[in-house]
Amino acid sequence: MLKRFLHYYKPFMGLVALDLSCALGLGLADLVFPAATKRVIDVIVPAGDLPALARFAVLLVALYAVRAALEFIVGYYGHVLGVNIQHDLRRDIYRHIHTLDTRFFDDTKTGQIMSRIVGDLFDLAEISHHLPEDLIMASVRLAGSLIVMLAIEWRLALVVFAVVPVLVVFSATFRGKFRKAFRRNKETMATINEHIEESVSGVRVVRAFGNEEFETARFDQGNATFRESRIASVFHIGVFNTGVSFLSNLGLVIVLVAGGYAAFGGSISMGAYIAFALYVSRFFQPIETLVRSMELFQEGAAGFRRFLEIVDTKPTIMDIPGAVELASVRGDVEFAGVGFRYGDGLERVLERVDLRVAAGETVAIVGPSGAGKTTLCSLIPRFYDIEEGSITVDGHDIRHATIASLRQAVGLVQQDVFLFSGSVRDNIAYGRLGASEAEIEAAAEAANALGFIRELPQGFDTPVGERGVKLSGGQKQRIAIARMFLKDPPILILDEATSSLDTMSELAIRESLERLSKGRTTFIIAHRLATIRHAARILVLTEDGIVEQGRHDDLVAGSGVYRQLYDAQVESLLVS
Repeated sequence: MLKRFLHYYKPFMGLVALDLSCALGLGLADLVFPAATKRVIDVIVPAGDLPALARFAVLLVALYAVRAALEFIVGYYGHVLGVNIQHDLRRDIYRHIHTLDTRFFDDTKTGQIMSRIVGDLFDLAEISHHLPEDLIMASVRLAGSLIVMLAIEWRLALVVFAVVPVLVVFSATFRGKFRKAFRRNKETMATINEHIEESVSGVRVVRAFGNEEFETARFDQGNATFRESRIASVFHIGVFNTGVSFLSNLGLVIVLVAGGYAAFGGSISMGAYIAFALYVSRFFQPIETLVRSMELFQEGAAGFRRFLEIVDTKPTIMDIPGAVELASVRGDVEFAGVGFRYGDGLERVLERVDLRVAAGETVAIVGPSGAGKTTLCSLIPRFYDIEEGSITVDGHDIRHATIASLRQAVGLVQQDVFLFSGSVRDNIAYGRLGASEAEIEAAAEAANALGFIRELPQGFDTPVGERGVKLSGGQKQRIAIARMFLKDPPILILDEATSSLDTMSELAIRESLERLSKGRTTFIIAHRLATIRHAARILVLTEDGIVEQGRHDDLVAGSGVYRQLYDAQVESLLVS
């Protein structure tokens, strides 16, 4: 794991060298003052040499000016290094997320993903520069203090060193506690993010049901869990810091007593005694820093493990070696013995599906809820991979085609339209990035959307709000259709595209959809049979596969599943 994290330093080795060399300079500078104190007390003051004292003062001021410059470089460029590493970590996880299968997003909540991309990576940015800086400075101060103390009075130095093993053993007992505590903190914080994302995105549903208090209570529960987790980790930190501080101060007390006794006996000079005491503080300070670095490392390791959990998730739907680009797609689509289930141990959604749709043909797919209508069409652009059988486009097995070219050939218009926050223009242009203004307007006109767009306060520049909240359902649907006109795919999937609209909107949109589907291979998934009664070919899909197909009048005249669906809808209309 450490090797993988160090990989992110490679592009910034110049910054790393600058940051760590300045940290080294800071560590060395901190060793000068005790030595200067010894000389002033033992040599300059007894001699009454004021010029030497003045020169010493000037040198120390110059030294601390240099130290201040080094401190600025470490403070500024160290953070620049951390921000750059954070940038690359976030870039890699975001890019990887867009390679993952649809199953990953089915199983992973948005708040959990956001927690890893935002919170965890912020912690890693801080740790990426603070940890090596602290290690360099602490190591220099520790080694320097050790050497000087041995030179001043080795026996006294051995007394000080006796505290070190106790510190090491004490620190080691907290390693596992910190690892568990920090991981739990991040997991509970991710849960809070998840609740926030859901309740904010679904605020209209919350208010429609009057469940504000319920959502508040649910959030409070998660917030309380995080508080308890954080308090537990802070307790460990408090005990740890207190113990380290006490042991360090105990070392200082030992030096003051033992060193004072040696000074009384004349074993060391007063200047050496004071310098030794100062070096002891320099000695224990980096030990505390090194010990606390373990705490910092554990927190960073917890965040990096969560980062790797996503980055190491391998997509199963990807281009195979030698995958071909689909070019000039006509739109012949064939299912042969297709079977599919959403996961091991689950029942099959599709079983033995055989279907051939010729280029330019329009077929409607109906069936009871849960029969797999949407699933069937989701297999064409490989949102999921089939378990058995094959699906071909123009005779090419879609598993042997590049995913990019396959999905470029397939267009999808759903009942639940997703619009990105931005302008109307931005959302239409998403169908083909780089489209001209004239092409965008032509697409809007073809979708029967140009009229209402021109009536908007800012026309094409009108913000649509998050998920298109500022527009009506019919307006959003027409923008989605305009986006599809701009993409111009040879294969089109219409998934309940008009089922949630009022009659007037449905008529306008149905007209634009008929225009959109003209000349394309089109799959229409419908619940309301009235919307597809004029279709040339209707497929009835059940858990047993495609059990009926034909025209509306022929299927109604029969006694199969379609007739049952038709009778049920007619009865519901009469009752209402």
